[in-house]
Amino acid sequence: QPQLVESGGGLVQRGGSLILSCVAYGDTLKNYFVGWFRQYPGQEREGVLCVGPDQGSHSPSIYYRDSVNGRFTISRDKDNRAVFLQMINLQPEDTGVYYCAAHLFTTPRTMCNGGEDLNLWGQGTQVTVST
Repeated sequence: QPQLVESGGGLVQRGGSLILSCVAYGDTLKNYFVGWFRQYPGQEREGVLCVGPDQGSHSPSIYYRDSVNGRFTISRDKDNRAVFLQMINLQPEDTGVYYCAAHLFTTPRTMCNGGEDLNLWGQGTQVTVST
């Protein structure tokens, strides 16, 4: 199994941008569904964006939470060693700890909507959006 490490969080103003990275050590993420989740204090993690495995020339399937559609995008690097979350037009309600997770044999929608017992997580990276 890959070990996941997130980075790229920070403090930005409303309307700002960040790119989060989820880097895999050990196994690559080629065959894994990968998701970005966020957690607000005192609340459970919620799926933000989830992407299917690398399918070569075909675009992988992606599931978006409605609140981030048009603002957040997810992408893989060509070596399947990292998955990125590009966030633009950040709002205070995007504040939270962002985690990446990886799983085999699911769908992006199921993964993001809490339908899997995910046990492969990174340590998280804090995103804070000021007003």
